Amino acid sequence: MLGLMSDVTDPRTDASPDDPTRASGPSVADSLRLVRDELGDLVDHLVAAPDDLERLADALSSADRVFVHGLGRSGIALQATAMRLMHLGLTVHVVGEATSPAITPGDVLLTASGSGTTSGVVSAAESASSAGARVLAVTTASSSPLADLASVTVVVPAAGKEDRSGTASAQYAGGLFEQAVLLVGDAVFHALWKRSGQSADDMWPRHANLE
Repeated sequence: MLGLMSDVTDPRTDASPDDPTRASGPSVADSLRLVRDELGDLVDHLVAAPDDLERLADALSSADRVFVHGLGRSGIALQATAMRLMHLGLTVHVVGEATSPAITPGDVLLTASGSGTTSGVVSAAESASSAGARVLAVTTASSSPLADLASVTVVVPAAGKEDRSGTASAQYAGGLFEQAVLLVGDAVFHALWKRSGQSADDMWPRHANLE
């Protein structure tokens, strides 16, 4: 039996050095270390000047209702944040869903756009501002239409999806920015949760039970 298995590659070990797919680029482990290092640098930058993060958390926790809006992978990351804020007990709506109501004064619109120029996001921010709601933005561009509309802007040192220079990030098409949107959302949720005094058991009944 041992003789029959001797030529089978152990899935826990690296592929043969002669594997042409391995020779053409970095290993998955190398890429994972790259992502870790880029995120580490980004987090260090954000925590060095945390005021905007705290303003973002305060605006979310004090809002009557929270609306979230982003497109593509940024939008998916924001939906994860929306879920966590709902678990916290906030009233949260994802823009574009059939049951999302009109935004009104006292509400906030949480947005994410790497460039700060995404037309659908900027248009929603304009509508929210006209309705008397506050706009919150996560973006790479402090000078952008979205940032101009926002009362709180968290500027993330990452590349937008159209930045293919490799200067701000070696990852493809805004990957670092989208990861940052998720991390910022989770960090804000965690801080608000711990400040709320709720236990994990207190929040658990809010988890979906129609899965």
